[in-house]
Amino acid sequence: MKIYFAPMEGVTGYIFRNAYSGIYGHIDKFFAPFIAPSESSPMTPRERKDITPENNKGINLVPQILTCRSDHFIDAAKELQSMGYREINFNLGCPSGTVCAKGKGAGFLPETSALQRFLDDICSYSESSGIKISVKTRLGYYDPEEFYDLIDIFNAFPISELIVHPRIRSDFYKGDTRKEYYAYALEHSKIPLVYNGNIFTCEDYDELLITFGKLDTIMLGRGLISDPSLADKLKGFGSETDLKKFRRLHDTLYNEYQKVMSPDINVLYKMRELWSYWQTLFDGKERDIKRLLKAKKYADYEDIVYRLLP
Repeated sequence: MKIYFAPMEGVTGYIFRNAYSGIYGHIDKFFAPFIAPSESSPMTPRERKDITPENNKGINLVPQILTCRSDHFIDAAKELQSMGYREINFNLGCPSGTVCAKGKGAGFLPETSALQRFLDDICSYSESSGIKISVKTRLGYYDPEEFYDLIDIFNAFPISELIVHPRIRSDFYKGDTRKEYYAYALEHSKIPLVYNGNIFTCEDYDELLITFGKLDTIMLGRGLISDPSLADKLKGFGSETDLKKFRRLHDTLYNEYQKVMSPDINVLYKMRELWSYWQTLFDGKERDIKRLLKAKKYADYEDIVYRLLP
């Protein structure tokens, strides 16, 4: 089984990736939060810092591009290739309203003619330059049955992998995934598939195995943030959440964010965002978590955290 770490904007940047990789490991590919090229530049200084190889040593990282213009994609791809990257992921899954309003992410899915022209352009570049292009997609924008046409479109191009999040745009991340459409993909896709969505526990994965028979490659996002040991468990390196490892992850992130962020409250905002996922590991500690999520000073935050993680 291969496990990929999904890109999560504001969460899985290079500091998180380095901390996680050094403490847990067992991730076959990390996907970077998307780069959004513009007319003026293929990437911002902040985006460049996140994906520069110097900040991602020893990590198998795949940059992701979000755009609806093939010339912008190719400009960014050339920059990424000059950095040494040999695979780029194209984002067709982001459900954000501001993104979709610009015809990007999941907002590009209904524009099938334009999408075909876009894929033709970027895949022509891919074949001439020797770089792989994978695609992360939802089932559709308005209706999951859009996926039938989308599979046919994807099959016509030399895409290296197709990562399928079996929801439509309006689902966002709510409710169950639409597994019957992933089953259709398993039968009809000519492209190697990756399943993404709603894997939070080993039991969730086992249920998917019952449904699909096998899953060679999965992508984990919220599930892996919520329980950083989930990849360990799925690959058979432990059956319980290791709180010593978790303490190391917390402390590493807390210390590293303090080096690059100020004032103190910005570091605490970053840690609170992580704790909004991590709180699922601490049943019965709801009062402490509630106080932690309101902490405005390091001393108050640390007092609560180190009672939870002695």
